[in-house]
Amino acid sequence: MRLPIRAVTPESESAEIIGWVHEVRDLGGLTFFLIRDRTGIIQVTIPKKKVPAEIVEAARDVSRESVVRVQGKVKAIAKAPGGREIVPEELEIISVAESPLPLDVAEKVPAEMDTRIDSRFLDVRKPRVRAIFAIRSTVTCAATEFLHSRGYINITTPKIVAAATEGGTELFPIAYFEKEAFMNQSPQLYKQMMMAAGFEKVFEIGPIFRAEEHNTVRHLNEATSLDVEASFADHNDVMELLEDLIVYVYEAVAKTCGEHLAELDVDLAVPKKPFPRIPYAEAIEIANATIEEKLAFGDDLSPAAERAIGNEIGQHYFVVDWPTDIRPYYAMPYPDRPEFCKAFDLMHPRMELSSGAQRIHDHDLLVERIRAKGLAPEAFEFYLKAFRYGMPPHAGWGLGIERLVMTMLGLGNIREAVLFPRDRHRLTP
Repeated sequence: MRLPIRAVTPESESAEIIGWVHEVRDLGGLTFFLIRDRTGIIQVTIPKKKVPAEIVEAARDVSRESVVRVQGKVKAIAKAPGGREIVPEELEIISVAESPLPLDVAEKVPAEMDTRIDSRFLDVRKPRVRAIFAIRSTVTCAATEFLHSRGYINITTPKIVAAATEGGTELFPIAYFEKEAFMNQSPQLYKQMMMAAGFEKVFEIGPIFRAEEHNTVRHLNEATSLDVEASFADHNDVMELLEDLIVYVYEAVAKTCGEHLAELDVDLAVPKKPFPRIPYAEAIEIANATIEEKLAFGDDLSPAAERAIGNEIGQHYFVVDWPTDIRPYYAMPYPDRPEFCKAFDLMHPRMELSSGAQRIHDHDLLVERIRAKGLAPEAFEFYLKAFRYGMPPHAGWGLGIERLVMTMLGLGNIREAVLFPRDRHRLTP
């Protein structure tokens, strides 16, 4: 019976394993294989004069990344990975890998990001890369667990839509029979409609699409967003929820992913609550104290500004009280100072992670804000209809999963946190 490599211990008398040939060393009288599966690496040692001739013959045909089955005796050996090795009694080549490989899975020869993505099926065999996606899985599972514990319902919203979420031109048009359609920028409109449906608390983890012509290490054209919307809540309520979720996810990763964090050489520090809340106007002042290209009131925060503020704050923080004119039409203005709205961004010292707000729940005010943005209310009739039949006050946010993983693990490129990136230049694999 096949054992996961991790389960093979020096105390095991014998074991059968199946995995990929990670490395091969032929020293004449001895051949060493490192065999890898998703749980770890084990050394297979073939003393050519002490094993059957058919094993020696089979070993000659084994190339790196071939899939093999090995059955044999387990011996304790201090210098081997995990302090043990297998001396084979059976060696079966299940699938032979061609040579040369498109990239070095053992990472002795580094590969550029484009090369890695071109052969992503090989790249993710690297223990370090596999660790990233094991941690990403823990992140999404922990976030789901947290929101379920808070009474949130997991929903699924359309990704093919008839109207832009926020207007603008950053849309991917698609042919949808005889109609014009787009890939959805966000589940925003649909999750708000679920507030009118009486769900009260909803969340979704799914893809979003932005036709932005970026070519940076932190932008994707298809990303994964964790979206939340809560009835009878304001911006402060959902900021606290987001803060709690971030801490919960970090704690889950720190508790359960020690081996993967060690593989990545990451010493994970759990963020401390509460996160500072910096008014937009103050954030502009902090940024302008150090950046060369100064920001005017009403400008969005540039990457340089985000870095400058992050260096000053030194931890996760919120930028709050944004100018109403530069936020989406559904952001709720303050009644006593309507030039500002109840919107916020959650920031890591490196970059923005999340954007949210209390939403407008009054139909007429929402129509007014749509018009103020130069948009036609008629294009949003399917959405506005929900606001005529008892829309409760509500608030929410969207959190980028790739950016969360990227900043948590200190990755240099967001493409490391997604299996098959979609950016301005890449549509395959």
